[in-house]
Amino acid sequence: MAAAWEFHLPLSPADLLRNGGPGRYVVQEVLPARELPPALTAFRTAFRARGALAVLQHFDPLYSLLHHFQAVGTDVKEDALELMMRVVSHHSNELPAILGDSGLSHADRTAHLNALKMNCYLLTGLVDAFEMETCKSGLLENKKNRTKTSGSLWEEEREPLLRLLTQLLQLDLHKLWGGSMVEEEFVSLMTGSCYRILENSSIGLQKYRATREAVTHLLAAALVHYDHMFSATLKITQMLQHFEHVAPVFAQAVSLWATEYGLKSLVGELLREIGQKCLQDLTRDASGIKGYATFITELAEQIPALVLSNMSVLLRHLDGESYMMRNAVLVAMAEVLVQVLNGDQLEEAARGTRDQFLNMLQAHVCDINGFVRSRVLQLFTRIVQCKALPLTQFQSVVSLAVGRLRDKSVVVAKNAIQLLAAFLSNNPFSSKLSCTDLAEPLKKEVQKLQEMRDRDRSTAAPVITPEEEWEAMLPEVRAATQQLFQPQQEGEEEVLEVEETVESTSEQITRLLRKLNYKSAARLTQKALCRFQGKEPFSGPMEENEEAAILGVLKRLYTGSCPGENSEDAPHGNSSLKTKEVVLEEQSQTELVKQEMLVQYLQDAYNFSVKITEALSLISKMMYENCVSVVQEAIEFFVTVSQFGVPQALVGVRRMLPLIWSREPGIKEAVLNAYRRLYLSPSGDSERARAQGLVRSLSLIMVDASLGTIQCLEEIVSTCLAWVWIVFVILDVCYIKMVVIAVNVSAGLKSILVPLPTCFIAFLFQISEFVQKDEIKPAVIQLLWERFTEKSQCSSLERRAAVMLLGMMARGKPEIIGSNLDVLVTVGLSEKVCEDYRLAQEVCNAISKLAGNPKPALGNNNTPFRLPQNHMLFGCLSKTVSKGFDQPSGHWIPFMEAAVMLIYQLAEGAEEICAHILQVCSQQALEKLREADGQKADPGVSPSRVSGGASSLPTFLLTHLVSLVGQVALQQVAHLEVSVSAELRRRRILREEEKTKKRSDSSMRQKRLQSTGNETTMEEELGLVGATADDTEAELIRNICEKELLDGKHLFSAFVPLVLKICNNPGLYSDSVLSAAAALSLGKLCMISSDFCDSHLRLLFTMMEKSTLPGVRSNLIIAAGDLAIRFPNLVEPWTSHLYARLRDPCPSVRQTAGLVMTHLILKDMVKVKGQVSEMAALLIDPEEAIMGVAQNFFSELSNKGNAIYNLLPDIISRLSDPNCGIEEESFHIIMRHLFSYITKDKQTESLVEKLCQRFRTARTERQCRDLSHCLTLLPLSERGLHKLQDNFDCFADKLQDPAVYSCFQTVLVRFRRAGGKPENKTLAEELEQKLSASHNRGLDSAETCQEGSRTPMPEPAKQKPTGGSHRQPLSTANRDDDFVTPQPRTFRNQKRAQKRPPPKKAVITFSSDEENSSEDELSAELREEETPTKTTPITRSSARRLR
Repeated sequence: MAAAWEFHLPLSPADLLRNGGPGRYVVQEVLPARELPPALTAFRTAFRARGALAVLQHFDPLYSLLHHFQAVGTDVKEDALELMMRVVSHHSNELPAILGDSGLSHADRTAHLNALKMNCYLLTGLVDAFEMETCKSGLLENKKNRTKTSGSLWEEEREPLLRLLTQLLQLDLHKLWGGSMVEEEFVSLMTGSCYRILENSSIGLQKYRATREAVTHLLAAALVHYDHMFSATLKITQMLQHFEHVAPVFAQAVSLWATEYGLKSLVGELLREIGQKCLQDLTRDASGIKGYATFITELAEQIPALVLSNMSVLLRHLDGESYMMRNAVLVAMAEVLVQVLNGDQLEEAARGTRDQFLNMLQAHVCDINGFVRSRVLQLFTRIVQCKALPLTQFQSVVSLAVGRLRDKSVVVAKNAIQLLAAFLSNNPFSSKLSCTDLAEPLKKEVQKLQEMRDRDRSTAAPVITPEEEWEAMLPEVRAATQQLFQPQQEGEEEVLEVEETVESTSEQITRLLRKLNYKSAARLTQKALCRFQGKEPFSGPMEENEEAAILGVLKRLYTGSCPGENSEDAPHGNSSLKTKEVVLEEQSQTELVKQEMLVQYLQDAYNFSVKITEALSLISKMMYENCVSVVQEAIEFFVTVSQFGVPQALVGVRRMLPLIWSREPGIKEAVLNAYRRLYLSPSGDSERARAQGLVRSLSLIMVDASLGTIQCLEEIVSTCLAWVWIVFVILDVCYIKMVVIAVNVSAGLKSILVPLPTCFIAFLFQISEFVQKDEIKPAVIQLLWERFTEKSQCSSLERRAAVMLLGMMARGKPEIIGSNLDVLVTVGLSEKVCEDYRLAQEVCNAISKLAGNPKPALGNNNTPFRLPQNHMLFGCLSKTVSKGFDQPSGHWIPFMEAAVMLIYQLAEGAEEICAHILQVCSQQALEKLREADGQKADPGVSPSRVSGGASSLPTFLLTHLVSLVGQVALQQVAHLEVSVSAELRRRRILREEEKTKKRSDSSMRQKRLQSTGNETTMEEELGLVGATADDTEAELIRNICEKELLDGKHLFSAFVPLVLKICNNPGLYSDSVLSAAAALSLGKLCMISSDFCDSHLRLLFTMMEKSTLPGVRSNLIIAAGDLAIRFPNLVEPWTSHLYARLRDPCPSVRQTAGLVMTHLILKDMVKVKGQVSEMAALLIDPEEAIMGVAQNFFSELSNKGNAIYNLLPDIISRLSDPNCGIEEESFHIIMRHLFSYITKDKQTESLVEKLCQRFRTARTERQCRDLSHCLTLLPLSERGLHKLQDNFDCFADKLQDPAVYSCFQTVLVRFRRAGGKPENKTLAEELEQKLSASHNRGLDSAETCQEGSRTPMPEPAKQKPTGGSHRQPLSTANRDDDFVTPQPRTFRNQKRAQKRPPPKKAVITFSSDEENSSEDELSAELREEETPTKTTPITRSSARRLR
């Protein structure tokens, strides 16, 4: 059939409507949508008759369907798609036979070519239309009725359609074009549908995997058969730039094309195209960067070898600004290192490439962008885990990882921890990485290597080979040989004759050479060459250069290379001897090489261990970061380090213990899992062996000296040597908390006193939780009892650890102790108790677990557990305490305190038992005093007699006595406030319940009939009665404490003069331990009565300020803190003296003061005034622990609403005061930390205004600089910028200072960097112009200002010195009259009665002391006559009201 026209594929559908010239097909008519169904029916009929060629007469209706696709019904669309797929499939099946027909006419070929183009055009047009409709319906998520076309049918038909097109392209279609190239428009038409399908964002879903594979194979057919590579390269790069989701799809496709279809060159083309992208353009196009980066990353993971061959074109992106591209190239390098350049069998070039990549990765560990640094650390983690990092690079990468622990980015630090953990888990050195364990073998092997080298140097004499000798003598031999060719001089005779044989001639020449007769040897050689021509060693070719021939023979003869040198009379054993020497020398060299390798291995292991140890201290500080994931990584790291036997890991393991109380469940669970892995997962074949391993592990955390290393032991000794145990009590209304601190010990104390820090208490709770969950088996408990009773051999430290662990477990199951109480008493409190008071102390602590909660829960009216007064436990305790009273021991005091506490916790009539102990001990002191005075003891003498002759008693005896008095007094108060009060309430409730039960049934029925209002009234009355009863009981307890415990009839009154005498006479009683004990006892006695406390507060604060002993000052700070909780009205006027201790010259005192003030402020027991700036000053303390206290304080304070925001003005005002003593740089550090808590926009705006107003009252240039620096710390918003503009006049005159001007410039730069509305940028520019004008005007008129045109800076006002205005150590030479009792604060009811003048409207000011504090408050030092004589006591009401 002949065709009068040719179908040309249009660039756009509209081109087919225009006449493109003669012989071109043009659509004659676009049918309306309503006529399309019958037209499709006609086409279907024609298809049955003529096959695929039917489209030649029916193209226009199908074109019309594409034209009206949106308006056509779904059924028509589906019919059209199904029909066209049948047509193309039929044509595809016919074409092989048609193309194989050699007799195919030109007209038939043209007809089939036009039909193929038309059918493919229509089918791909339908594909594009359906795909576009699917994308639109996917975007309209709120449409419930997603069209059927975009849903089921098209998704089902898409994959078969793509396979159909693939089948078509696999035919040899070139014959339809007359054997020439298939036109590019047809290939683009077929592949365009693939790209359109890939543009759908949902194509990456797993359910479309078959569709993606079909697209991949279709494009592969186009690439292989139709030269589609150039177009594909451009199209893929364009789609990567505009569609992020296609990157993984194309990476998978390119990988398949390269491996299965052999299209490896496409990888290079794509990477080259990406590599040539302009770096600046990529920076502006974020979406394109992400697509390229993902493509490179995915491709490197799948075909790293091909990426390696094209890596050079990507390296330029490492210098670009896009961090995503840098990450992608670095990931590609890492994948190449792991999958290609890995192993020991690499060639030299491959090793060089590997080292180059590793160096690039290491360089980007310090990249300017945190995401790049983080990613590189992740890549190194994978490289290490895959064991692809050569040993030579270990040390450098570890050093970089340790350095990144200090990174400001939390993510970088987290990944650095992960990398170090990977290094540990995959290190090639050892399973134990203790520096101490590695240093010794390293030293030994280095010494051995040095000995081997010295031995080799001594035994191997310097040997010069014949070749070396010949080279040395060659110049002279050459000169002698050249003389042979010069004219012979007169008188020179020729006497040498050639021998008969070659051997004799050779020997003669050799002898001449050895005699250095070179000229004769050369002449003889010249003659021998002529005579023995052709014989060895003269058989060499006669060269044109005779000189060279002579020199060659001489060399062979001298070096022994000729056969004639080996004479027959040479000894036969000489050769074997030389062979043995060579063998021995080779063995020696081999051993030397092995030893060098061993030393290098040990050196690398030691260096690695040193770096890991260095990382420990940094990571341990990160366990209290705000980021949960960083804390979890730090915990995991310490678990890993502990498993590798690094001794310093114990510090981190202990440091994580308090995290058990974290509010974050993830952190708490991480700590629990860490301790399970470390201490509850022992290895062993039997249950007994596992129990032994578990006990051994638990003992590690309890007692350092048991199996800690020397380094840890020294650290603990350095911490504990300066202190002895002192127990102090914080009495919080009705609950006593025991806080163990340390005080003064002699340097000769060899045993280590391990206090109970917070981490120990946390561990205690962990163990009890493990017991409650049955994670600790009975075999473990049995083994601990065997250790305690010495049935199992163990050291004293392990025995003590066993008791401590039993006590911990008893928190979860008290029956562990209760069922073996007799064993604990008989073994732990036996006659040998004096040999180990610390064991007896731990026994008391363990038994105390039998005591119930001193504050029973509401509704729990059970009788508290108490033992009778005559129980053997209390008899043993009394006897042991009394027996050790007169024996000097540094451990008696902590044991005594534990024993007294246990008596009050468990004994009926505890006060009688302790009174007896006091009487017995005081009688012993009196006996000692009598012995010192030479008199006989009189049992009837009062214990008050001791105070009169206290100076005659041994110091240790006085220390024991005052400590015992203070502890008994304190426990008596606690007993009354807690136990007695709870028992009174319990009995009252029981009486009321009994009365209720006795009421008759009739009265109960009557109550049920009463109205709801009457019931409510009765309940209120009952509640009122209960509250009144609580007040009555509290008043009873208070009267006992106030009027009875310290009156003349009570035993305590006999010892008060002794305690006061020691405290008032530090010169007479100068012993540090005694002074500390007396000060502590004074504080405990003050806890009893408000009257006694009021009369001795001046003494207490005088000692706190003037004592030269840090231990005394620390103890009294804690005492004052406890008194502030029990008697807040009395201590409140002395608050400034508590703040003053924050400036103490002793670090331990500052730390104690910081902890106490933290507790008081956070519990709202102290009013926070401007003096809180002293807490802020601790943020720059040189002691890291004190700095941590301050950071924790402000972190907790930030959780209390706007507390820090309200305090910031006071802090800035005080710290910027020139008299404060805070350096400018230190001020910046403090403010940077405090302003990090200002996160609300309103707070920021308000602070901007207040800081601007503050410039008006600034007295010095330093204050102006400080205020302007504070402004740079605020994230300025739009409203904040307006505030700055509105208050410009406040700081305009200060802008002449370059530092102030620079700060305001910084504020504006940050505001612009944050972006915003155009009008905001205009406002920022206006403000910048005003700033610049004021700054330049100030510089120009500087001289005029100095002459008086500007208002001068006011002189600093002279104020009375306050307690917290100077950051200087306190002088101990204060006068006694400085310490007088300050006036108590005016209370609320008194303030109401006073007539205050109307307040003046003042300008914004900052210091709360300047606003609210009177002159009396600025200095708490009053005259003696102004000391208050009466103070309003604390109103004792119900516990609910007090709280």
